[in-house]
Order: sequence, then structure tokens, then C-alpha cells
Amino acid sequence: MRNKLTDELAVCGINAVFAVGEHHPQTINRLFLREDRLEYFSGICRQLAERKHPYKICEDDELERICKSVHHQGVVAMIEEPVIEPLNIEDLDLWAGEKKTGIVLHSVGNDHNLGAIARAAAFFDVKYIVLNEKDSSFENDLRLTTSAYRVAEGAMEHLTIRKITNTAAFLKEASNKILTIGTDTRARSRISDLKIIMKEYKKKNKDRPGIALVLGNEETGLPQNVKSQCSNILRIPGTGNIDSLNVSQAAALFLYAIFEL
Repeated sequence: MRNKLTDELAVCGINAVFAVGEHHPQTINRLFLREDRLEYFSGICRQLAERKHPYKICEDDELERICKSVHHQGVVAMIEEPVIEPLNIEDLDLWAGEKKTGIVLHSVGNDHNLGAIARAAAFFDVKYIVLNEKDSSFENDLRLTTSAYRVAEGAMEHLTIRKITNTAAFLKEASNKILTIGTDTRARSRISDLKIIMKEYKKKNKDRPGIALVLGNEETGLPQNVKSQCSNILRIPGTGNIDSLNVSQAAALFLYAIFEL
């Protein structure tokens, strides 16, 4: 839940709040927690007291009112609302130079999917998640939400999240510097072909590239103008009993395959 008066975002759940306290404690303005969570979050409470910021012992019903969710796990932190900065040329150059993996999401606007993708991304050492700021399927004008943070289980603190205005235009520029892998359930090439793609790339460039995994909407997939700007288009083969995987499941499988390269 976002507090529009204070420009704060409610982060709830044990792992999510603990990660914020460990990696970005300065962003926590207030903490609300059940008494049985006090020992676990004593370090955050101590830091808040030193900064003269409040923490409060609450019952479940009050915690639910604060974060608008029953899935608070006994703790809610009100943090400075994250601002998603535009991805600039320096970001792209750093991405390419560090040879990191990133994810580009086109019209993947479900908060739970974003959180699940972020969790898989942090697990497999992804550096960037890039969102399209014109993606109308996101709530609150492309703002990170309480649900996304909770589902991510602390992963947001390990990721750099940026926004772009035009996915196809970005990929056209990015493909000159990193390997861009698009996904499509009807693609001719398979996820297993990643090893061949990487081998051929190294023959020409003698080094591992930075990689962008491009994921589209579960119902419509990537539009043609986006796919045409990707270096390669791959699919995950299956039985055909179900049309496709959930986008977060597909992301996890692709990220594992990239991680193993």
C-alpha cells in the first residue's frame, strides 16, 4: 500500500522487511510489528531509535490495516517510496562492461508476477530489471507495490530497476552492446540452443556478453516489432497440454539456463 501523503510504501513480510533493514536501512521511516517479532527485528528497531524514527508493537488487525494485506507475517515497514529512474546510456554501458544478465519486461504488469520474477532474478545473479513506463497494465503509474515486494521475499534490495519508454527502440540500441534473448512459445529455436548461441557469440567476440532476457505478456507475448530487435528468439518446449507457462516460471527456467552458461 502506498501512503500518498507521506510518499511512503508499505513493505510487509519477514524476508522483505529484513532485507530492507539489512541493505537499505536508511529508507525505513517507521516500523510496525507484533511482539513476537521484536527479537528478530531488534537491530532495525535500534537503528530507528538512533535516527529518532518510531517503531510500534501492534496486533494483527492493525498491521492488516496498515499494509492492506493479511499476508504481513507480523511486520510492516513504511519505507521511502522507491523511484524508478530511466535507464540511460551509462547503465547500458555498465551492463555490457560487467557482462551481467538483465530482464526486460514488456507488458508484464501483474504485481505478483513482477515479485516472483524479481525473486528468481536475485537468485540467479541478475543485475537489472527494466520496465516499460507506458505499460498500462501496471498499477499506480509504474510504481513498485507492496504486493511485489512481499512476493519478491527481499529480492528487490539486490536489483537495479529502471524504466524505458520504447522497448523496441531500447533493444535496437542494446543489441549493439549485449546479447538480447526474446521469448516466444512459437519460436523455432529452443532454450537448449542457448549453449550453441553462446558458443557462436564467443567465437566472434572472444568473451561472454551481457545478456538481456526479454519477456512479454502471458496472453499476447512479445509484439513483432520487439521480437525483430532481439538477437535471438527462443521457446521452452513442453507437451502442448498447456499453451504456456506462467511468465515467472518461464523467467526462472531461462535464468537458470543462462546462469549455467
